[in-house]
Amino acid sequence: MSLASLLVIYTQTNAARTTPATQPSGHSQPAVLQTSVEPTPQAVAAAAQAGLLQQQAELERKAAELEKKERELQSNAASINTRQNNWPPLPKKCPIKPCFYQDFSADIPADYQRICKMLYYLWMLHSITLLLNLLACLAWFTVDVQRGVDFGLSILWFVLFTPCAFLCWYRPIYKAFRSDSSFSFFVFFFIFFCQIAIYVIQAVGIPGWGDR
Repeated sequence: MSLASLLVIYTQTNAARTTPATQPSGHSQPAVLQTSVEPTPQAVAAAAQAGLLQQQAELERKAAELEKKERELQSNAASINTRQNNWPPLPKKCPIKPCFYQDFSADIPADYQRICKMLYYLWMLHSITLLLNLLACLAWFTVDVQRGVDFGLSILWFVLFTPCAFLCWYRPIYKAFRSDSSFSFFVFFFIFFCQIAIYVIQAVGIPGWGDR
């Protein structure tokens, strides 16, 4: 092989190596390099200020709600405190003022109003009975001066048992129906039955228990 032939083959080989590969057909989009954009200090400050304003508005809204609830509680407490005591029903010119507030329709549920009123009437009957006992002993004492002890005891029973019955068993049952208090129910039943037991002993006439 001549020198000219070797030169031609070498030239074709180099041309084949340096020929670029053909690009595939079709429309190709140029590659785009995504660059990260950092927020500016002004944008960061504006976002922080907006967050603070939102938090402040939320706090102001909650404060307004709390203030509204507090005013409602104060108004309710004021309405409760304005209820003046109406029992016992004394004249306005009397120097002694009522000690208790009693209103069956306002305090007692409708289902228990009848029972509570019956117990109130029972207390009134109990007080009237003690008063009649006092008058009977007074009449007996006017006839027989030796019955002074009976008259004195009748005064003591009337003065002692009338208010004690009201405070010790009627008011507890009134509070029990008003607030559904189990402790008040217990106090009522305990004292009420103790008083009944004492009256039964006095009526039977056991020596040393009001035997007249």
